[in-house]
Amino acid sequence: MPMPRPETPSTALGKTKDLIKHGCERIEQTIKASGSRLCSYAERVAFLMDRSKNPDNSPQPPTPTDNINLGPSANPNAKPTDFDFLKVIGKGSFGKVLLAKRKSDGMSYAVKVLQKKSILKKKEQTHIMAERNVLLKNVKHPFLVGLHYSFQTSEKLYFVLDYVNGGELFFHLQRERCFREPRARFYAAEVASAVGYLHSLNIIYRDLKPENILLDCQGHIVLTDFGLCKEGMEPEETTSTFCGTPEYLAPEVLRKQPYDRTVDWWCLGAVLYEMLFGLPPFYSRDVSQMYDNILHQPLQIQGTKTMAACDILQGLLHKDQKRRLGAKMDFSGPADLRHFDPEFTQEAVSNSITRTPDLAASCSSASDAFLGFSYAPTDEDFQVFK
Repeated sequence: MPMPRPETPSTALGKTKDLIKHGCERIEQTIKASGSRLCSYAERVAFLMDRSKNPDNSPQPPTPTDNINLGPSANPNAKPTDFDFLKVIGKGSFGKVLLAKRKSDGMSYAVKVLQKKSILKKKEQTHIMAERNVLLKNVKHPFLVGLHYSFQTSEKLYFVLDYVNGGELFFHLQRERCFREPRARFYAAEVASAVGYLHSLNIIYRDLKPENILLDCQGHIVLTDFGLCKEGMEPEETTSTFCGTPEYLAPEVLRKQPYDRTVDWWCLGAVLYEMLFGLPPFYSRDVSQMYDNILHQPLQIQGTKTMAACDILQGLLHKDQKRRLGAKMDFSGPADLRHFDPEFTQEAVSNSITRTPDLAASCSSASDAFLGFSYAPTDEDFQVFK
């Protein structure tokens, strides 16, 4: 009996592509079948179907590649065999995110595994390094995912990240269509805190969308995926790289004009709008029409939303970036007193500090007047700074 011929690489690759195609078709069928449960109108179903078609690269036979300089690692001896990889919990253009348990201590992590060949082929090393650099600065903020360490093999890069198991915000929107206003407000406030922290580090995020917002086990948001971040952005500095996700692009990005950190506030407005209404604010299946809507159509706010919700949406989604909510700094420094009443700030400081002649202490000894306060004799020669 003749032995079966082994599959050639091209045959195996063809089968893999067929599997991917059939998988996408099954996702579309699931969304169509669940349309009445997922949302109450066809546009949301179409929106979900479009998202399911977001193409990833077809897998290629692995070949050794040059090392990518990831800089110093907190665990220079780390290797893939340190972990038991349990489940795939996310996918992207260059690889996957897996739930992994570290063998040495049983701790759970989300390990992002990226194909070096795909990164080098598309010349995306800069974005990968930007993500690592930003992750290293994020460890102290509760609403930003933390990087524990990174390492690489001849074929892949590994980012060992916090495991956040509440799922993507997009998943919850997909299931519930939209959120009640208190819930949307809660998420938006935490996202604003995370984005504001990045801005304080002179980093703009540039890709805020529900897929990049995770929920932890206590219901708080965790911002992840920093590949499109731009570092070194001073408050008044601009950049002009065309990047982001179509539904959330700010008008100035579409016009290919220089833009600043206010693009993140536009994106926050778009995400908040989607949480409240089920679709991004200017959405159309026709991308050209959607871009035209973003550039020229007024914001439509339907339904019975509070005045506060309408106001913040109008402010965040202002087409003029200079007038957008978040465009002006709240404070220019510690000496910025614009938020205090001028009646106080115009008063002479010396009148508040020096000895008041017509008032005498009611205690025989000033040092015993208030327990817990150290006593300093009045110094007539102190200097008042103006």
